[in-house]
Amino acid sequence: MADLEAQFTEAMFDVYRRAKTEAKYNATVFLQMLTDNGGMRTAKTLINAAKPSDGYTELYLRKRLDLTVEAVVLEDPRWHPLFVSEELEKAKKRLEDYGYGSTNPGR
Repeated sequence: MADLEAQFTEAMFDVYRRAKTEAKYNATVFLQMLTDNGGMRTAKTLINAAKPSDGYTELYLRKRLDLTVEAVVLEDPRWHPLFVSEELEKAKKRLEDYGYGSTNPGR
């Protein structure tokens, strides 16, 4: 499981880099969270938050919800064992609430 967590942390750093280059969004708070806490703890913090993070909102406004932690976690089944079913549901609901995957250009 530690290897999977390390791979997930690398995926989180990758999505940070992609947001910076593809969406022109420099997620400095997210980067600091990753550096301090690793990918899994950062993702769990963001997914379990009562409201979307500022970074999530920025990516929504840029029509790049595919670069959110929620999307990364849900779209790759390899990460699912790192999260409890309630966390996967919260991530799914948040994305659905913002029109991800619908006709909305957020996806």
